Amino acid sequence: MPNKSTIIKVKKNSSGDITDVMMGDGTVHSIEEAIDMAKNECIESVNVGKSKNGKEYLRSNPNGIEGDNLDTKPTF
Repeated sequence: MPNKSTIIKVKKNSSGDITDVMMGDGTVHSIEEAIDMAKNECIESVNVGKSKNGKEYLRSNPNGIEGDNLDTKPTF
């Protein structure tokens, strides 16, 4: 199995929604690409959730540590 990528930074729009993620190797992916990558288990410590309206979103795996949630990652 190939090594999994790690999200180190996020880009947000004016509403505070994550639009892009930066991986540990410096590559940048749209949130849609990152969701597909997470579904294929290519990103470490995240999973895909689904909102009440059916829209998929990326979220950190629960571990009780708020500091590593995607919303608290540094921005770029």
